[in-house]
Amino acid sequence: MPGSLERELEVFISGIGFELVSMERGGGRRRPLLRLRVDRPDGRPGHSCVTVDDCAGVSRAVSVFLEERASGGEDEWVLEVSSPGVDRPLTKARHFVRFAGEKVRLRGAGALVGESRQVVGRLIGLEGEAGHEVVVLEVDGDRARIALSDIAKATLVYEFAG
Repeated sequence: MPGSLERELEVFISGIGFELVSMERGGGRRRPLLRLRVDRPDGRPGHSCVTVDDCAGVSRAVSVFLEERASGGEDEWVLEVSSPGVDRPLTKARHFVRFAGEKVRLRGAGALVGESRQVVGRLIGLEGEAGHEVVVLEVDGDRARIALSDIAKATLVYEFAG
């Protein structure tokens, strides 16, 4: 059931021309918080395609969606919609394919490379089959292969033009 809302929102938001990058729940029982990060399906790092007006439009549409979905006495959500930002999270396997060539930061609950729980490198891509994917990075001239399941958090690293 917890993933049900996220799946429904992913389909809904896709239908209005955006991609649901991440969803966080918070707040209290009386005023639950729903924080959404959205992007355009063709959005590229450092070139934000999501405007404040886009966020407002998505927020209005999602508010209506949530009201229609609510069953009787369900509390109203406090809704926050934003762009993914320059440190865009990579939350789905397809993001590791889409952002190949970009610099990324990976964090693990345990060691990812050597004894380090964090690694920064150039994303080569994703190998393997569903459930057994491996993220391939170039780190200091060497290739590192890290099981997708070992990654707790992954984000793009914004590189400022020089």
